Amino acid sequence: MAEAAGLAPAQAYAPPLWLRNAHLQTVLGSSPWRRRRGGQALAATGAQTTAHIVDGGAGVRLQGLHSAVPGARTRGLVLLLHGWEGSSASSYMSLGAAQLLQRGFEVFRLDFRDHGDSHHLNPDLFHSNLIDEVVHAAQDLAGRFPARPMLAAGWSLGGNFALRLALRAPAAGLPLAGVAAVCPVLDPALTLVQMERMPLYLRHFENSWRRSLVRKRELFPDLHDYDDATLRLGMRELTERLLLRNTEFGSLQEYFDGYSIAGDRLAGLQLPAALLTSRDDPVIPAEGFRHLRLPGHAHLEIAPWGGHCGFLESARLDGYSERWVADWLDRAAAAG
Repeated sequence: MAEAAGLAPAQAYAPPLWLRNAHLQTVLGSSPWRRRRGGQALAATGAQTTAHIVDGGAGVRLQGLHSAVPGARTRGLVLLLHGWEGSSASSYMSLGAAQLLQRGFEVFRLDFRDHGDSHHLNPDLFHSNLIDEVVHAAQDLAGRFPARPMLAAGWSLGGNFALRLALRAPAAGLPLAGVAAVCPVLDPALTLVQMERMPLYLRHFENSWRRSLVRKRELFPDLHDYDDATLRLGMRELTERLLLRNTEFGSLQEYFDGYSIAGDRLAGLQLPAALLTSRDDPVIPAEGFRHLRLPGHAHLEIAPWGGHCGFLESARLDGYSERWVADWLDRAAAAG
């Protein structure tokens, strides 16, 4: 096994001085201007995009977008996974898809349950331990779009899901040849503590999640009858309240342990994996990456800058992380 702390940090990412602030990187990275930039980049590829409902198993339905350049010879299929309260339309998803399409891949951008406009598809609430339905959806996609090799990548919580997908792929018979994860959530309990120290980010996620929960209540009022007073609870209290009522988890810590990938939990990865994070990520502490135990075929890069899933390179808001994902998966596909 290779100690993560012994792996070299990223050297290729060097933003201009004015872009070396972690909070500027994080905020601009999810800004409307960057989402617009992502849409432009995706349109410029000439790809045809179609919407699909995929099978998450046990009656679960998930939605997503498949993109391919008409007439182009495909080099494989890449599944992209977004972060919490993001969607298939998030800027990094569009920009990442554009980079991959330029390299000859087909791309499927999956929405997690209750993300994007998918709240109506399933009565139960989303939570981060729902890895089984993502594995099942990946199996459905592998059969529906037979381009090989199949690869996956994700940002933030999507990076966490991508790495857990890789852990489960061999037993599930999923033909996954490699994964890439940008700023993946490692230890959810520590991530929540970190957000509680950063009120700006905590309020952003709380407000976005509350809007999602209101939408769910409107669609399924008989199942979700939490009142407005409950929705005004802080993230820690609201998460615990909904978990105890709607899942089999007995405590918040049990829930967090269920999707943690910290410490030695990635040591069993059987396929190539690459992780990119930043030393100044205000949401996910970089220290956790130095304590990971990874197999020899896994690669970790810790960049000095980048914030949380930012990695912006210029005023055009192009990103290093999307190119890094495409380059790494390109190499993984060629090696496979």
